[in-house]
Amino acid sequence: MKYVLVSGGVISGIGKGIIASSAGLLLKTTGLKVTAIKIDPYLNVDAGTLGPLEHGECFVLKDGGESDLDLGNYERYLNLNLTNENNITTGRIYKAVIERERRGDYIGRTVQVVPHITDAIQDWIQRVAKIPVDDSGEEPDVCIIELGGTVGDIESMPFVEALTYFRYKVGKGNMVNIHVSYVPIIHGEEKTKPTQHAIKQMRSAGLIPDLIACRCERPLNTVTTQKIARSCQVEFEQVVTVRDIETIYQVPLLLEEQGLLDRLREALMLDQLPLSEPLVRKGSNLWELWKKTVVSKPYLDPVNIALVGKYIALPDSYLSVIKALEHSAMRCNRKLNLIWIDAEHLEDATLQSDPTTYHRAWSQLTIASGCICPGGFGSRGVPGMVKAAKWARECKVPYLGICLGMQVAVIEAARNLCGYVDATSEEFDQHAEHQVIIFMPEGSKEIMGATMRLGTKATHFQPGSEWSKLRALYGDNTIMEERHRHRYEVNPDFIKELEQSGLNFIGKDETGRRMEVVELKDHPFFVGVQAHPEFTSRVLAPSPTYLGFVAASIGCLDEVIRDIRQQRELSDKAHF
Repeated sequence: MKYVLVSGGVISGIGKGIIASSAGLLLKTTGLKVTAIKIDPYLNVDAGTLGPLEHGECFVLKDGGESDLDLGNYERYLNLNLTNENNITTGRIYKAVIERERRGDYIGRTVQVVPHITDAIQDWIQRVAKIPVDDSGEEPDVCIIELGGTVGDIESMPFVEALTYFRYKVGKGNMVNIHVSYVPIIHGEEKTKPTQHAIKQMRSAGLIPDLIACRCERPLNTVTTQKIARSCQVEFEQVVTVRDIETIYQVPLLLEEQGLLDRLREALMLDQLPLSEPLVRKGSNLWELWKKTVVSKPYLDPVNIALVGKYIALPDSYLSVIKALEHSAMRCNRKLNLIWIDAEHLEDATLQSDPTTYHRAWSQLTIASGCICPGGFGSRGVPGMVKAAKWARECKVPYLGICLGMQVAVIEAARNLCGYVDATSEEFDQHAEHQVIIFMPEGSKEIMGATMRLGTKATHFQPGSEWSKLRALYGDNTIMEERHRHRYEVNPDFIKELEQSGLNFIGKDETGRRMEVVELKDHPFFVGVQAHPEFTSRVLAPSPTYLGFVAASIGCLDEVIRDIRQQRELSDKAHF
C-alpha cells in the first residue's frame, strides 16, 4: 500500500481537499486503484451535529455516515463510494480507545496519548485503506490521507505524531507528504516567509515535506519558487504552484503540467507496481474524458438558476448542490450562473429591516430560469421558500425541492390547492391542526447524533407514473437509489387529498407509506425529492435529478431524456 499525505500550513481553507482529490485523480489515470481518508481533529464523533454555517455541509455517505465535506470532493473526483470509517475524527479515536479501556483491554496499564491514541490512529488508517471503494471491488493501491486544519494546531498534534511514526513504519518509498502552503501577495510582492515558517514548524513536529504546493492568486515568479525550494531544503521541481483558476476541475491539469504525477511516480516507486491492462486503458480513457469535459469554454451561454436557501451566508453549506448543478450545466454545454437568494428576503416586505432587500430578492427570482430549494433544518426562512415554490408552480418555472425543499412544496400545495391555510410541519409547529409533515415514527428526539434516516435507500416508482419526467431521467427504471438525511416526512393522512389536488407522489419507499418523490404532471419540471441526489453526482456522471432540472431550465429536457433512452437501448443491446 502506498500513502500520499496532504497537510496544510499558514492558514486553513486553502484547498487541501481539492489538491488531495486532484492527486488521487492523476494516480487513478495511470490505472491505480485509489482510496481516501480525511482526518478532522475535532472532538465531534462525526459531522452530523455540526452547523452548516460554521463547518459547511454535512456530506452523507452510502452507508449513512455523516462526514466532512471533503469526502464529497474525493467521491466526485475519483468516482468512489467511501465508508463511514474513511472520516477519522479526534472524537472517534478517543471514543474507541476509551471503550477498549472500559472493556479492560488495557488492564494494568496507564492509557496515554502515546502510544495508545497514536497506535489507534495508525491501526485505523491501515485497516480502512484496504477497504474496496470503487467498482473494481478490489483492495486499493494508493491511499490519499488529508490532515485537516494546519500543522502546529494543538488539536492535531496526536495525528502528527502518529503520522510521523507511520511514515517510518511503512518504510521508504511507500509514503509521500504534499504540504499545502499559502503565498500571500502584499502590494504586488510575493511573500515566502509564511511558507518558510510553516515548513520549519512542520519539520520540528516530525513531518517531512516531499512536495510543497503553493496556493496563490497568480502564477509565482521563478525567483519566488527557487527561494521557497532553497529555504525549505527541497529541489526546485518539488515545488508546485496552485494558482486561482476558472474552475477547480482544472486543478488536476494544472498539477499534471507541473510534473506532479512524475514526482509521485518516482517517490512512491510506482513503476514497480503491477498494473492490469484493462485498468490502464480505463485510466487513460478517464483522463481524456476529464480533459475534454473541464476545458474552458468561455463562449457558452449561461443558465440562470436561483438557489433559495437558509444558509447562503456560507456557500459551502450547499457545496454538493452547487457541484451537482455545475456537473449538469457542463453536460448541457452551458455555464452555471447561480443566483443566491436568502429565503427570508422573500417574506413580506413589512417584515424586512430594509424593504429594498425584499424587492431585490423577488427581482432576482423572477429573472431566473429555474428555482431550487435545498435542504435545511428549523423554521427560519421557510415562509420565503413556500412563496418561491408557489411562484414556480404557478408561473410554470422549473422547480427542484431537495429534502426540506420537497416538504415546502407539499406545504404550499396543502395551503393553496387543498385550502388548509395553516398547513405546516410538525418541526415548525407541534400544535398545528394540519401537520402535513410529521416526525418519523422511528426517530429519536432525545439523541441527535446519527438518529436520522441516513444513507442509500431505494425509492419505488409507483404504477401509473410512466409519464414522469424524473422516472424517464432514471432510464424508465422502477427503482431509484439515492442517499437520505432527514427526520421529518410527509404525513400519510393527507396523501389522498394532496393527490386529488394535482400533486402526484410518484415515488415511495418499499412499504408504500413513506413519500419519497412528488411531481406535477402539467408542469415543465416541478419535482420534489426527499433524498439528496447531489451526494451521488459526479463530474463525469451528473445526477439524473439535477440534470433534468437544469435541462428543463435551459429548455432541452426532451433532448436529454431522448439521449438517456437511446443510451439505455444501446446498453441493453450490448448486454444481450
